[in-house]
Amino acid sequence: SLWKKWKQLSRLQRSIILFLFAFLTVCGAISYTSVGEPWKSLTNKSSDEHGTEPDAPGLKLANPAVLPAPQKADANPGDYPELSPQKKPKLPHGRRNPSNFQIKPPWGDVRLQTQHDTSKAVEEPVQADKQEKTEKSVISWRGAVIEPDQSSEPPSSTVKEPEKPSSVEGESQKEPVPINERQRAVIEAFRHAWKGYKDFAWGHDELKPLSKSYSEWFGLGLTLIDALDTMWILGLKEEFEEARKWVANDLAFDKNVDVNLFESTIRILGGLLSTYHLSGDSLFLEKAKDIGNRLMPAFKTPSKIPYSDVNIGRGTAHPPRWTSDSTVAEVTSIQLEFRELSRLTGDEKYQKAVDEVMKHVHTLSGKNDGLVPMFINTNSGQFTHLGVYTLGARADSYYEYLLKQWIQGGKTENELLEDYMRAIEGVKKHLLQRSQPKKLTFVGELAHGHFSAKMDHLVCFLPGTLALGAHNGLTADHMKLAEALIETCYQMYAQVETGLSPEIVHFNLHAQKGHKDVEIKPADRHNLLRPETVESLFYMYRFTGDKKYQDWGWEILQNFNKYTRVPTGGYTSINNVQNPSNPEPRDKMESFFLGETLKYMFLLFSDDIDLINLDKYVFNTEAHPLPIWVPA
Repeated sequence: SLWKKWKQLSRLQRSIILFLFAFLTVCGAISYTSVGEPWKSLTNKSSDEHGTEPDAPGLKLANPAVLPAPQKADANPGDYPELSPQKKPKLPHGRRNPSNFQIKPPWGDVRLQTQHDTSKAVEEPVQADKQEKTEKSVISWRGAVIEPDQSSEPPSSTVKEPEKPSSVEGESQKEPVPINERQRAVIEAFRHAWKGYKDFAWGHDELKPLSKSYSEWFGLGLTLIDALDTMWILGLKEEFEEARKWVANDLAFDKNVDVNLFESTIRILGGLLSTYHLSGDSLFLEKAKDIGNRLMPAFKTPSKIPYSDVNIGRGTAHPPRWTSDSTVAEVTSIQLEFRELSRLTGDEKYQKAVDEVMKHVHTLSGKNDGLVPMFINTNSGQFTHLGVYTLGARADSYYEYLLKQWIQGGKTENELLEDYMRAIEGVKKHLLQRSQPKKLTFVGELAHGHFSAKMDHLVCFLPGTLALGAHNGLTADHMKLAEALIETCYQMYAQVETGLSPEIVHFNLHAQKGHKDVEIKPADRHNLLRPETVESLFYMYRFTGDKKYQDWGWEILQNFNKYTRVPTGGYTSINNVQNPSNPEPRDKMESFFLGETLKYMFLLFSDDIDLINLDKYVFNTEAHPLPIWVPA
């Protein structure tokens, strides 16, 4: 009998047979149940690591969010009378409690692809995947493309599965908006800049285009990482693939090097997270988690206000040698990125660290009608250098991130909106003046009660931020102020001999014959290829449709080409915007020229409102788009 034959077998033989039987049973179960899906994704992962193209069927998609989100609760109708009646945000009562909330990504578990066809300008059209699927979806570099998540990691059993939105099918079939000549000019400018970086600075932080060399800040390929999502949005497939291979094979954070917490967060962490969302490639999320973990020692301070510098190899952090202060802008402009990292990984430690900073700053004294000083001490947690208020360097992005965190979190975080609204009222009360002779509205500075008619080019982020707030239901007065300020920022270019703005201007407050509104001091007349005015032009055009904003941006791009373009590749900062015959090139191309300036140019010239839809994405302060959370 079979039983007797079984008993005659040795123990080893019987064990082998039992193992084979169990193995075949498991394989059969995998073949006929959904348990097999993660294994299929892992197969895709293997092909992706060996050079799968971004539009190939094996590309993994962005993971669904798992960190709990803020609850929604109706606001007291009297809390914010300045908000539009139809668009009052739903605000929670009291402080947020992350442990009790649930977040979803913008459209359930889907992702956005670029929504235009750049193939006519840069390469042959990419053939779309013709394989039939059970759900309508296409992975491609052309057209409006969103697709259900197929991440290689199985979802946690404790995480609520996001619902599929009903609008996915309609959006995936939307006809792409062809790119225009101005967008093609941006693509050409990017490729010229990229050529210089590739030829002379590949894998290094910044290009020195005149000397055909490079400079290092952190030694982490800042320009390459900053430019990843720009290449994706512009449709530069070949350049993106080459850069991706560098990230996969050469980008390593295990280095004995000090990095600035703020700059590393907005450029590297933000750039990796954004590229992950746009491409769906989990390589970028893994790198983001790595750098995120290495930056966490910065928060180990007595006050929980982070140190400015972190050694990402040793896991130590410290303030600058000359002070124990951090700048307010730097410690309050890392929240979007760390919050998103928590949302993707399910690890609350990142969001907890940055939320504690915002809650602490919310309670501090030393503000002036919502305006904050520029420095904060990491030991005491108190503001220092009291009495000086600016929307320029060291404070600017604090105000930007108040609004953007509120938007990112689904408009549910009361304290953020409260601080933002109060700050804008403080700007109106203390910092706004009008120049002569054109009566330009500008934002000055206040030092111990004394007003200075000084305005950094950095302040030109404000018109775009105000317009974004108005678009999200805040008072219409914010849009009126945005329109006045963007005119001023444009005049900071138009009234200068090269048509390029200096780093800082001083405005005339008194009418003087033959004088312009804008005056420039010798120490301030450099131009670093900054993005802030172009950024605000993008927001203004997106929300108003007024083509003058596109025309102003076109003038700026032409002047960049005329005075900062280096023939052998790249663009350079210049020392003298007032001397067209010799603008005195500085031999340095900042990473934000590719990461921000040209990206905003391309978006400004696009008439496709779904190309980074501002109801689904919020840009960090380095122009890296991150998804807006949709509360449960």
